[in-house]
Amino acid sequence: MIEKIIAAFSFRKGIYKEVEEDQSFTNSAWIIVSVVALLSSMGSNVGILRVSFGSWLLRSIIRAVFLVGGFALSCFVIDWVSKKLFNANTNFNELVRTLGLAYVWNAVGFLGIVAVISPALLCATGVFEIAGVIAGLVAWVIAAKEALDLEWGETILTIVIGAVAQGIVVWLAGLILSGLGLGVEASMLRLMR
Repeated sequence: MIEKIIAAFSFRKGIYKEVEEDQSFTNSAWIIVSVVALLSSMGSNVGILRVSFGSWLLRSIIRAVFLVGGFALSCFVIDWVSKKLFNANTNFNELVRTLGLAYVWNAVGFLGIVAVISPALLCATGVFEIAGVIAGLVAWVIAAKEALDLEWGETILTIVIGAVAQGIVVWLAGLILSGLGLGVEASMLRLMR
């Protein structure tokens, strides 16, 4: 698994085709998505860590669950859209394997954790996070192209539709967490009382 992660980080040609065909990699892809979702959640919730360790950990775990659910939904939507609109020859597990490996780029979000030392460090980590998001988007498009075997325009359209579905799930997670009082704003208000 480590070799494949390194290959994904280095954009090694053919890695996504390799995992698309490797049915034994499906569980590894889910592990990658789960661990990366937790790491990125821990980095993005660093404001809460400065207030309450328990709230930070709980919010990170809940957000990670929603991120994994959003990933699954986006794979389902991409599978469905690619078949219905473009007659792609793929399946859900192939997308989980390829897009799951490309998901490793989201681990860059963990760098936000250094803001515990000083909020000023968020400026430094922000640059790396933006670079990670761009690299992750490129990796997702390349991985989807391998799995879907569509033209570039069709692949990008399909990915955008899947990303919107995932974005809705993440947005709902934020609403639910804020409603439970686990949002950054709610934690800061409790600290100021």
